[in-house]
Amino acid sequence: MTDTTGRADSTSAPDTAPVDPTGTLDEALDRLHASGPERNGWLSNHGPMAVEALVRHGQAPAVHRWLDHYSHKLEDMPAPATRITAENWHEALGDPRRIADWTKYFAQETAGRPWQDVLTEWWPRLLPGIAAGATHPVIRVGHAVRTLLAGGANAPRVTELAHGLGYWAARHQPLPALNPPASLVPATSAAAALDAVPPVADQSGGIRDRLAQLTAFPLWPQQFADDPDVARTRLAELVRAATHRYATHGHGEPIMLVHAATAPNAVLRTLPALPRELWPQSLAAAWAASAAVTAAYSPADPVPCTASPSASSADEIFARAAQHGDDHTIKFTDTALDVGDTTALAAALRSIELNPPAL
Repeated sequence: MTDTTGRADSTSAPDTAPVDPTGTLDEALDRLHASGPERNGWLSNHGPMAVEALVRHGQAPAVHRWLDHYSHKLEDMPAPATRITAENWHEALGDPRRIADWTKYFAQETAGRPWQDVLTEWWPRLLPGIAAGATHPVIRVGHAVRTLLAGGANAPRVTELAHGLGYWAARHQPLPALNPPASLVPATSAAAALDAVPPVADQSGGIRDRLAQLTAFPLWPQQFADDPDVARTRLAELVRAATHRYATHGHGEPIMLVHAATAPNAVLRTLPALPRELWPQSLAAAWAASAAVTAAYSPADPVPCTASPSASSADEIFARAAQHGDDHTIKFTDTALDVGDTTALAAALRSIELNPPAL
């Protein structure tokens, strides 16, 4: 279903779990909103994303304890410098020194009109920079939108969307392979496309050094991708393929490779809040992000996945991730549960094995 704006009805969202009755998520977001989106000049604050996933999967009692352990990784939000307006935003786009200015701008925008309208206006502006902050800003936006769609637009949740959009705008980073686009031969499926992504030549540096080496991606999806419904189907296929691939390739870089799945899943979660005409370009950007992470961090060879979820329910696997405590593991397991099949749950168990525990 769509509303009169062309957005999909929220009942079509992949997951419309009821609002958290404990109030824990709103408390946690209020705690986190005094903090900036980064620390040490570039490392992302994963707190808002992790606590949203914890609450969503029944781990609300663990949230404040988790935040207490995570708090040493938080830094205060920097002071704003120069006001961003509808007239001067172009010059501030992609300037990380303006993180506080951007956050304040989106807080004002979402206070003055419906959050869906702000998101719809800015989504196509921000999509070309989906690689921003190693894809963490779009992931943060996806978590925020999921909560808004499922639980209503109260102040902490709308503020969280403003923080996510502000972080994305400040770190906006187009991918070299998209300006102009360069593609390899067509791939028949998302899994085949990810397998065909050529690795960057030098995998010794950080993500910005690696992304700068990108030259080409396989052409996928090439058929009917301009149809919104097909685009959504293809995007779900990409999330599933990237999640499955982690089971056999996650050892290459256990933390960074989770983003090949969590970034496109953030886009998938956001689609129901957007006009349908934005879905095809959303798919294109999500594919570029997933392929870029794959190129930057995939190992030369896969290894068999021995993790078996057969004796564990999805809730039990997420409880293990929560107990493990690593923020990336929590978020990846959240995505694996969205996919929901046996291979995805095995990939979640693999992430618990590969990543060092944080609690």
